[in-house]
Amino acid sequence: MDTYLETERLTLRHFTADDADLLIELDSDPAVMRYLTGGIPTAPEVVRERHIPNILAGYEKWGGDLGLFAAHEKDGGAFIGWFILRPLAEGPLDEVELGYRLRQAAWGRGYATEGSRALLGKAFTELGVRMVWARTMSVNNGSRNIMEKLSMRLVDTVPTPPDMAAIEGSEHGSVRYEITKEQWERP
Repeated sequence: MDTYLETERLTLRHFTADDADLLIELDSDPAVMRYLTGGIPTAPEVVRERHIPNILAGYEKWGGDLGLFAAHEKDGGAFIGWFILRPLAEGPLDEVELGYRLRQAAWGRGYATEGSRALLGKAFTELGVRMVWARTMSVNNGSRNIMEKLSMRLVDTVPTPPDMAAIEGSEHGSVRYEITKEQWERP
């Protein structure tokens, strides 16, 4: 396993072409997909033909430092989901998105905060990142709580994109949180 980052309880690694089944299983849980697709699973062929190639292309584009990373428990090696640290497709490399998608079995155990905190540290100390942002639906209190635990600040509320209009709570829009390197360095 090609380790990208380790925390006290997690190992983050690059995805490989053989990992499609992990993503298919994760995206097949309606609770996991609630605030993303309204609970509709991602079709397996979309994962195999579009998502996996895009993930692998991201490693090439950003030298393996940025992208989507598979997360496993150190104790036992179970796949718990993924974390993302990457710029927008045509965005500056010093402004990156932080995100996570975890299996239900991993919810409420502090993994999202632990993995995200480690990625913030790597972004600001090793990767030359100036600002990290994250976005979620306004009604996704679990994700918002994690962003606040990371000392990220709510900076904007934006309308929900039209392709997400049918999702419960979408009428409340989405929120964007940010943290700069200077804010992260303050105690």
